[in-house]
Amino acid sequence: MKPQYHFYNNTKFALQGFLAMWRSEKSFRIELFICLPLIIISLFVPCSLIEHILLIASMIFIFFAEAMNSGIEAVVDLVSPEYHELAGKAKDCASAGVFCAITIAVLCWVLVLAKALGILEFPNL
Repeated sequence: MKPQYHFYNNTKFALQGFLAMWRSEKSFRIELFICLPLIIISLFVPCSLIEHILLIASMIFIFFAEAMNSGIEAVVDLVSPEYHELAGKAKDCASAGVFCAITIAVLCWVLVLAKALGILEFPNL
């Protein structure tokens, strides 16, 4: 029998996941200390609503990727406590996902800030 959805419990589990990442993942703490101020700064960038959403969503996407990376690493460590080539490959691929998320965020920020500062002009689509 499938467990019933319960908003309170599911929210509690998600917050426990954030707390677990805070406690055990140094990279998550670093990303948090970089991304949260950037999210606040983004509110003061003179750009459109869509661009504000893009700036904030790109930061949140980093948290998503880090959560998936941490989950994959935990499962790999549980299943394969000793070194195994495939375990290393799984962890490397998960890390690549975080790298991609950070790259996307940097690209979004550079392009939106360049437009806001008048360095770049983009045609209206």
